[in-house]
Amino acid sequence: MKVNNPYVVVIIIQAIYAAMFLLSKAAFDHGMNNFVFVFYRQASATIFLIPFAFFFEWKSAPPLPFTTFCKIFFISFIGITSSLDIYGIALINTSATLAAATTNCLPVITFFLALLLRIEVLRVKTTAGAAKLAGVVACLGGAATLAFYKGPHLELLSHFHFFGYHKTQQIQGHVLSGSSSWIKGCFLMLLSNTFWGMWLVLQTFIIKGYPSKLLLTTLQCSLSSIQSLIIALAVERDVEQWKMGWNVRLVAVLYCGIMVTGVTYYLQTWVIEKRGPVFLAMSNPLALIMTICSSAILLGEIISLGSLLGSCALVLGLYCVLWGKSREEMPKVSLDLEQASC
Repeated sequence: MKVNNPYVVVIIIQAIYAAMFLLSKAAFDHGMNNFVFVFYRQASATIFLIPFAFFFEWKSAPPLPFTTFCKIFFISFIGITSSLDIYGIALINTSATLAAATTNCLPVITFFLALLLRIEVLRVKTTAGAAKLAGVVACLGGAATLAFYKGPHLELLSHFHFFGYHKTQQIQGHVLSGSSSWIKGCFLMLLSNTFWGMWLVLQTFIIKGYPSKLLLTTLQCSLSSIQSLIIALAVERDVEQWKMGWNVRLVAVLYCGIMVTGVTYYLQTWVIEKRGPVFLAMSNPLALIMTICSSAILLGEIISLGSLLGSCALVLGLYCVLWGKSREEMPKVSLDLEQASC
């Protein structure tokens, strides 16, 4: 691939994620159980990926040690099954815009986890360390703003609703400051992104030992399908919830299974291998911008001032941490020259 292709790939990834936020929210608003949704999503992704994995990488794939298989099983449970199940509960109680906004916490959450595990070091007296600390504070402030502050509503775009109905009262109830369901959804969304961040970090180590990206993605999807099926059967016993019809629920399942879990996970793995997880994380605000506009137009979601302010704080925190991280990774000679010129 050409050198500039990663830029095109990350734009495609964020566009796919923006559509995922919208379709998932529409499916849940139409009454679909989120645990059943996760199973169908992972199962459809597995069925879609298996032929490609066997055709392109089966003969060239390295052997899979049992210890590596156990690691893949673990990160599949943490980063895919648990993350998606918690994400579904959070999305039911919040909005597509908030789901897109909280993805900007990923690099900050990853940095904070690495700091707790003493993988990262925070030197507050340096410019880079101060920037990363400011980024963490900005993300915490943004998350608190999303959870607790409503502000005036911005309804300029909420006139046309592609999915045929508008749940204005429910959305207004969610965005009310102090709403227990909205606050719970915000913190569950952050927890889901924490698991997702752990998956991104741990996957970088597994790719080094098992470089067959397509087979790795397929194996994670298949293991997640089994895990999510067990959870869904334990939680949902109503047969009606397992039936699929020709509606937005089926579209959401197929789209999230094939495009998101199948295609995007592979594209993410490729980008991480080529340019690293930081490069991928820098593109996250694109999905937020796409989702804010699309959710207002297509779903009729009422965007509040608090949502916009909180989202901006999350994006600011994201870039502060990324800037600080890039400063620390600069060659020492460049830093010495910059300090000498000051």
